[in-house]
Amino acid sequence: MNATRPDSNTAQGELGDLLRYWRDVRGVSQLDLSLEAGVSQRQISFIESGRSVPGRDTVLTLAQTLDVPLRERNALLLAAGYAPIYSEAPWNAEEMHGVVRALERVVRQHEPFPAIVMDRHWNVLMTNDAAPRFFGCFIDMASRAGPRNMLHLIFDPRGMRPFVHNWDTVSRSLLQRVYRESVGHAIDDGTRRLLDELLDYPDVPRDWKSHHGRSAAPTTPVIPIGFVNDGVVLRYFSMVTIVGTPQNVAAQELRLECMFPADEETEARHLRLLAAHSKLIHGK
Repeated sequence: MNATRPDSNTAQGELGDLLRYWRDVRGVSQLDLSLEAGVSQRQISFIESGRSVPGRDTVLTLAQTLDVPLRERNALLLAAGYAPIYSEAPWNAEEMHGVVRALERVVRQHEPFPAIVMDRHWNVLMTNDAAPRFFGCFIDMASRAGPRNMLHLIFDPRGMRPFVHNWDTVSRSLLQRVYRESVGHAIDDGTRRLLDELLDYPDVPRDWKSHHGRSAAPTTPVIPIGFVNDGVVLRYFSMVTIVGTPQNVAAQELRLECMFPADEETEARHLRLLAAHSKLIHGK
């Protein structure tokens, strides 16, 4: 993607820049957008050149066709002179009560393995008890100032980085996940800043975008992330869940990540590790 993202606080006169940006992100021509959205190519051209301000329904139709994330749809509406229609209330607002209760139920049921709820920038919003207990087996979690960010925790040499097995492969796959799992498959300003911060850490491969890993056929269905404990590698993979058919910004941007042991040996050792850590903390 070569498009340069306009300022998210764009003024009304820059509606055309925003629409052009999203067309470039999706690789869609004016003609293609016209055919898919049922809006004339002439009108799209006039919007992008600033010669026409479309009606609200037209803005929403174009945004829907381009699969623009809800937060950015609000920006398009504002740029056209209309009030936003998608709530940007925080994830723990009253209107999110049903979603939050569902997340709490899932993370609780995932014990004794880590489950973590994050926002679009990988900031940790909620965990089950197993998550801090697991990472606490490697580092002093209490010494890390909040709010916690899952990727910073993994990439930081003072965090989990020294315990990550096969760092080159894991770091590349995590950076690629940032792109793959970004909301609307588009990198926003906050995600771009996060990537820059991660790349500032030492020993981060610079060819992560183009690197495809080993050429031989893979021997596992996923790339596990391994953590070394007492010379033994514990291997895990993740399942990522998002909210279906979201109608507000917070619901669309939530991500639930559940870690699972990749093999029986890891599962058995994981249980022993947490039991030993609990005994050390509580003395029983």
